[in-house]
Amino acid sequence: MSKQTSESSIDKEHKLHMDSVSADEGLRTARHVTWVGFIWNALLGTAKVIAGIVGHSGAVVADGIHSFSDFITDVIVLVMVTISHRKSNRRYEYGHGKYETFASMLIAVLLVVVGIGIFIDGLHNVILTIQGHELQRPGMIALIMCAASIVVKEWLYHYTRRAGERIHSGALVANAWHHRSDSFSSVATLIGVGGAMWLGPQFHVLDPIAAMVVAIFIIIVGARMALPAVRELLEEALPPDMQNEIRHSIAETPGVDTYHHLRTRRNGSTIIIDVHLKVNPTLTVSQAHSISSDVERKLRDIFGESTIVTSHIEPYRDESIFPDGSCAD
Repeated sequence: MSKQTSESSIDKEHKLHMDSVSADEGLRTARHVTWVGFIWNALLGTAKVIAGIVGHSGAVVADGIHSFSDFITDVIVLVMVTISHRKSNRRYEYGHGKYETFASMLIAVLLVVVGIGIFIDGLHNVILTIQGHELQRPGMIALIMCAASIVVKEWLYHYTRRAGERIHSGALVANAWHHRSDSFSSVATLIGVGGAMWLGPQFHVLDPIAAMVVAIFIIIVGARMALPAVRELLEEALPPDMQNEIRHSIAETPGVDTYHHLRTRRNGSTIIIDVHLKVNPTLTVSQAHSISSDVERKLRDIFGESTIVTSHIEPYRDESIFPDGSCAD
């Protein structure tokens, strides 16, 4: 297969899941999507708390509090995403992308804290029931509010996740999962409220039990969300499939005999790549520099214009070349 064919196949495959977007467009998209979520969370949070109080449903009130917690995450995303898109300066020479990672981490921690709080409140009501306290039967308004919440939050999840993936924003994707966790909580609440309404007084305890189930979902989602942010903050390398694309692209660049010392990491939505390129030692400095520029251009074409590529030129001395085109360090 020719190098030209290999390059075009890589570009075609990668464009199926990555669209290059400018920093300004990414910032505008992140702000718009987050404001949409912010407004809907305000409406849903208020409506669910009122419906829970009027409808005597602790689960729906807890669900409303969960929606209000989205207020805080939306504010975090709005502030941190704005900061993360600032240009690099002397203090932050690689840009401000870690602020976005930090935002994702804050959202994850907030989810866990909210989940623990809801679980404790539900457990308290279950204990009261065991001690002989009879809980009130939830009203129809609580059930209707649960169903409406599921529809709206699922729409917000898909809307926010698609935008986050398009602009490669971890904070937006994390916020999308916060929307989905709210949707999950509303499903559990719907089941609990419905059972408490129609199965008799002895089943009113299903309402706080539903709140506890919601809490477990929230805690699990928060923990899963925290892991990628932790790995990024600890400078973990890019996933193997992305590294393979990088290796293939470098090896297929005309003039590159081999390469080594490939290192990768993320800085928010920005990908950082360092590599040593080995070329024909008889080339001029200008020719070697042109090859290095070609490698950097190809990688930015694949991973976006914000990608930071640092390449170091070395002479090729007949080192053994591995199947992926690299050589020993």
